[in-house]
Amino acid sequence: MSSVKTRTLFGTDGIRGIAGEPPLDTTTVFAAGLALGHSLRRSATDPKVILGRDTRESSVWIASMVMAGLREAGVAVESAGIVPTPAVAYLARSHGFHAGVVISASHNPWRDNGIKLFGGDGFKLPDAEELAIEDEIFQHASSVSAPNPATLPPMQDNAALQHDYVQMLLDSVPGLDLTGQHIVADCAHGAAAAVAPEIFRRLGGDVTLLNVEPNGRNINDGCGALHPEYVAAKVKERGASLGLTFDGDADRCMLAGARGNVINGDAILLMAARDLKARGMLTGNVVVATTMSNMGLEAALKRSDIRMLRAPVGDRYVLEQMQQHNAALGGEQSGHILFPHLATTGDGLLTALVVLDLVARTGKSVDELTADLKVFPQVIVNVKVREKKPLESIPQVAAAIRAAEDELKDSGRVVIRYSGTEALARVMIEAESEEAMHRHANAIADTIRQELGA
Repeated sequence: MSSVKTRTLFGTDGIRGIAGEPPLDTTTVFAAGLALGHSLRRSATDPKVILGRDTRESSVWIASMVMAGLREAGVAVESAGIVPTPAVAYLARSHGFHAGVVISASHNPWRDNGIKLFGGDGFKLPDAEELAIEDEIFQHASSVSAPNPATLPPMQDNAALQHDYVQMLLDSVPGLDLTGQHIVADCAHGAAAAVAPEIFRRLGGDVTLLNVEPNGRNINDGCGALHPEYVAAKVKERGASLGLTFDGDADRCMLAGARGNVINGDAILLMAARDLKARGMLTGNVVVATTMSNMGLEAALKRSDIRMLRAPVGDRYVLEQMQQHNAALGGEQSGHILFPHLATTGDGLLTALVVLDLVARTGKSVDELTADLKVFPQVIVNVKVREKKPLESIPQVAAAIRAAEDELKDSGRVVIRYSGTEALARVMIEAESEEAMHRHANAIADTIRQELGA
């Protein structure tokens, strides 16, 4: 799962940081394009790359700099414009590109941005490939002279690529008709805003689209999959039957039921697993979730004779386990859901359409489909840290974690990990007792804060 050598630039989801500052300064971004270009030239004749971006104000200049680096290396580049991350994965594979690049920081605030890489097969690059590219980025960054972004020609986007992605989504749910449905969809002022209007126009129904007016700085701002309570409130206020909400690059989807209740990725996995099993498509009767998925999901799946495996957090690690076990379904509580028979990566819009199709075929609401999911109380405390030192090597932190594990035993879970994309330690406690849950979460978080707090 992990390389012997630690990656410096690449986290669990590409390179990420504050736009304009290392590692997203102009020189490093240009060097990233050069390094990817040289890597492709070594393995392919006349390589070509597809580039997509989200709605952040920095996405245009970062995309232009990556494009300049790729072209400097002799690689052809085509821009799909503003599209969801999974669109680039799909288009790379279906249109014969040798790689795909996405400029996005997903659910992060607008000041952040990132560079995500996909191979020509539509999958994220393996750790070893990212490491090799990372080494080359450092070499170029110390020797090249990057162009001034202001001198680069304007991006020329190919709208046909975006249309092809929309058609793929609609083809994934043949015959779906939303006539008679009242749905609210929150596009987070992000990439979904560029394609959702066309998708839902073609599916019919009464669909209210929210947060579809990006201004470069409002992406994920109090809305989207990171704030599902927003769409949940709108569903209740408007008397809708279902709410959908996506993050900035639309690779996640969360839901809201008719009562204004939030329905997360665990519940989506439960619905999808039972449906796939009923249709004979759940290979091995197994679902891959993560260490963050609730014990209640495991219990509900077990009642349907479905086994749940846990992978480390990060859709690349979920996918690894899915491939090892030939699983037809996997995902994260955050709304990254993987349907390998439909796509190579998590796709929020695809997830939304799969759920809408399931509701249409069964005649049941999402609340009815998840009625027996009894969620254990769970809390996640994020602690800003100045460094990501192994937690087990800090005696006070290790002792606080041990105390929680000893008390909770079979009545709860303790998961402490560093974020793969931010300078955060995440303390997750799940327990039958809410009092014990909060007590241990706060004790561990306070100890981490004392030892490593930023």
